[in-house]
Amino acid sequence: MRKPCCDKEGMHKRSWSPQEDQELMDYIKKHGEGHWRNIPKATGLLRCGKSCRLRWVNYLRPDLKRGDFAEDEEDLIIRLHALLGNRWSLIAGRLPGRTDNEVKNYWNSHLSKKLASMGIDPKHHRLSHHLARNLINSIAAGETSSALEHHQPFPLDHDQIKSSSASDHYQASDAGDGINDDDDSSSLLPDLNVDMASDSSLPSGTTTEDKMSLL
Repeated sequence: MRKPCCDKEGMHKRSWSPQEDQELMDYIKKHGEGHWRNIPKATGLLRCGKSCRLRWVNYLRPDLKRGDFAEDEEDLIIRLHALLGNRWSLIAGRLPGRTDNEVKNYWNSHLSKKLASMGIDPKHHRLSHHLARNLINSIAAGETSSALEHHQPFPLDHDQIKSSSASDHYQASDAGDGINDDDDSSSLLPDLNVDMASDSSLPSGTTTEDKMSLL
């Protein structure tokens, strides 16, 4: 069992005061980050080492980026989550000035809901079964353009839809010909349940680190 960072008895649990913040910043400015267990004794702060570390990392660091996430930050979080899953510290490492806790909270409160509203499973980054079937049926009925206008999930586009159709040699313009209502038409239709986390253009054996270096 891991030893506690310090004795919790007598430690403050209330909000940090401006004076405490200044004492912590002055100490780190002089001695640098790290050795968090030693900070309470060295500074006289009635805070545990973990509390000092979290206060610095999440609130006091001079390079912290404040404010709403920009659109390019949202796109990067979505792409990294498709690749890395819930490895928030790695994702935050590619977003200068953002903390892992901040990125995690923004994903849970905003981005995952945004993807779900677009018909994309936020856990696996795939089209929901219902939306994929609707798109396939629309293509079969020759209504590709209108279907995509009403259901435009990230990041599929017209070229991807066309390439998927071409790869399966399916002619959407003449959907009524040659299709038996008794047959399982799903075998003739393109699979639009695309895994956003994969990239067929990458060579086999590409590691996670190699993929991240290409982002």
